[in-house]
Amino acid sequence: MRTLIKNGTVVTASDTTKTDVLIDGEKIAAIGSGLATGTDQVIDAENRYVMPGAIDVHTHMELPFGGTFASDDFATGTAAAAWGGTTTIVDFAVQSYGQTLRQGLDQWHKKAQGKAHIDYGFHMIVREINDSILKEMDALVNEGIPSFKLFMAYPGVFMLDDAAIFRAMSRTAENGGLIMMHAENGGAIDVLVKRYLAEGKGDPINHGLTRPASMEGEATGRAIALARLFAETCPQYLYLSLDDLGRPGFEGAKYVCSPPLRPPSHHDELWKGLLQDDLQLVATDHCPFHFKGQKDLGRGDFSKIPNGLPGVEDRFSLIFHGGVNSGRITLNRFVELVATAPAKMFGLFPRKGTIAPGSDADIVIFNPRVERTLSAKTHHMNVDYSCYEGMTVKGLPEVVMQRGNVLVREGKFQGVKGAGQFLRRSPFHGVPASEPSPVGARS
Repeated sequence: MRTLIKNGTVVTASDTTKTDVLIDGEKIAAIGSGLATGTDQVIDAENRYVMPGAIDVHTHMELPFGGTFASDDFATGTAAAAWGGTTTIVDFAVQSYGQTLRQGLDQWHKKAQGKAHIDYGFHMIVREINDSILKEMDALVNEGIPSFKLFMAYPGVFMLDDAAIFRAMSRTAENGGLIMMHAENGGAIDVLVKRYLAEGKGDPINHGLTRPASMEGEATGRAIALARLFAETCPQYLYLSLDDLGRPGFEGAKYVCSPPLRPPSHHDELWKGLLQDDLQLVATDHCPFHFKGQKDLGRGDFSKIPNGLPGVEDRFSLIFHGGVNSGRITLNRFVELVATAPAKMFGLFPRKGTIAPGSDADIVIFNPRVERTLSAKTHHMNVDYSCYEGMTVKGLPEVVMQRGNVLVREGKFQGVKGAGQFLRRSPFHGVPASEPSPVGARS
């Protein structure tokens, strides 16, 4: 199948050009004019942006948490991602205590195979460190899974001590892996949680108050001391705040995530971080739980509210609206944040994350003039509420393509369940053996 996208404005992280794009099979064949010879279909992108498909490197499909599971699986979650302009995700496989990394990874392969509508890769959540686990990390890097998530929070569930963290960092410095860090001081937070509950303070807002910014800052500083740092943020930290956690009744439970939402004054600083490259990318940490039947497990005890928010479908439009439409960032920086930087940082570039000959034909044709209202009534994520209910944004992914195949067009979903492919990602190079491995922390 040869497809010509004509009359659009092609936007990459570095250039903005009104030109045509020729797709041959699954790849971009050429960019320029006079490319119409022998095409099977033509898509007119007049007055629209032609951008690389977005990459969300932080999702949790069907994640077990607090006796329940995230409500999106790889079928519903990747379909919703495609509706929102995201054509690749990197999800988190989880090692259980006593398991090998391989056993945990195999479980996530089974979750994704035959379900994913879009391409996907995996990070590996590591819950314990020993000699055999360190050897397995070497093997996973060689199999295209070069990133490992460690936690400084959730004692008894995910938390590792500094010695284990440093051992893992040292290993990835040798094998080309990357450590991603959830940076919160879990021990101190655990004490605060128990103290608040003993005092009868069980409302959702106390989730945020028991996880103060100082505890995130301390852990982030400790991570920096152990290794170099890159950072991401998520749409919820740019739009939502502690005020949402404090909504009347139990409504605040909808906004429980970790690290928690901060005061509204943090928003401008995070946007500045995105502009100045202190923050290199925007992911979602998509981990939805229904308000009814899941979030309400924590009525009267905020510590039992499943931590996580839906967002994989909204990221593209939210960052475009709040960034480009507001004048905070350029079109090129937008593409860099949602597609190119994630591809480069996580071993997918130039196959993904750009529009160039030889790259996968993962493309979003984006209409910047369409105004719409975000709502649980119209979104496609498998969750019964929207964090952004009633918010008006300007901009819509009208056509979404993965490897030359149309997933979304004219308001209809044309994707095929199970068509998504597992992506082997490249190791991380350029870190001298004498330096510690990079470490990532969500801000």
